[in-house]
Amino acid sequence: MSSEDVGKLYPAAKAVLSPLFRAAWEFDIRGLENIPEDGGAILCPNHTSVLDSFFVPAMLPRRVTYVGKAEYMDSWKTRRLFPALGMIPIDRTGGDAAERALATAQRVLERGELFGIYPEGTRSRDGRLYRGKTGPARLALRANVPIIPVGIKGAREVMPPDARFPHLRMPVTITFGEPIDISRYADRANDHLVLRQIIDEVMYEIRELSGQEYVNEYASKSKPEVESPEVTIDLRTDEAAGGADVATAGPEETDEVGEVEAGTRGGDEPVPAGRGHGRNGSPRSGGRPPADRRGDRESDFTQVTRPRSSADVLRNPPRRAHLAEKTAG
Repeated sequence: MSSEDVGKLYPAAKAVLSPLFRAAWEFDIRGLENIPEDGGAILCPNHTSVLDSFFVPAMLPRRVTYVGKAEYMDSWKTRRLFPALGMIPIDRTGGDAAERALATAQRVLERGELFGIYPEGTRSRDGRLYRGKTGPARLALRANVPIIPVGIKGAREVMPPDARFPHLRMPVTITFGEPIDISRYADRANDHLVLRQIIDEVMYEIRELSGQEYVNEYASKSKPEVESPEVTIDLRTDEAAGGADVATAGPEETDEVGEVEAGTRGGDEPVPAGRGHGRNGSPRSGGRPPADRRGDRESDFTQVTRPRSSADVLRNPPRRAHLAEKTAG
């Protein structure tokens, strides 16, 4: 299929699917005010069901283009349908094919359109939230667009893994979070620590929106439904499950950046604490755990910004408003 044919069926598909979905399931759409009326932006949803890629575009007033695994192009049932609906196929093994997909996604964003990508890189088989890959951060810096975290609840119950048909008349909640402005990192687009810091902030926001349990590992289709407690981090209780030490929980893995980052591999490095911002770089403080759960924070700026693992950043995020007041003073 030529590039001119990509997305050709999108208007017709949306006109059919949107009312059909609303009749079949009970949707609760929140945070639509966080979607810009025009201009490019990256949507980063959690991914627990095959229906995620249909629910989000169907409920959005604006068109959104998604990436999808290149394996869809091997089947006669999907090789023409999915690209016609706006899917950009991507080879997840890396190399030139992934770089071409990245360039295509960048052109979509530079045209002022919305682009959707799953930061976990693949679907979570057990419903938990896994470590984000840095591809979306790299793409956002290349195109100079914000990242909008998206939390989807209920899609996995509608269409569980390996289910042949979805369950009808079930509730589905889709929440669009505040855009994360990455323009302050524009001159550090190739800094791996910056990419990791950005995506850790994105994953924390997704966790706040979806309410999922966070696991400091990359998602894999081969993982069993129940993992060892030593690699599980429960952000709701601010404790490592099973009493494991957070700094060492989980095996050391390479940072495979997922679907849109080509040819980048390397060991995970300590990451400075992320300092989240809203539009125009202004500090944001919403969506944080209650003060009694956060515990005492170190007040010294040098200690607060010392290198930390991504698990620490997600488990115990910095007090953004506090840092802003201190630096302003």
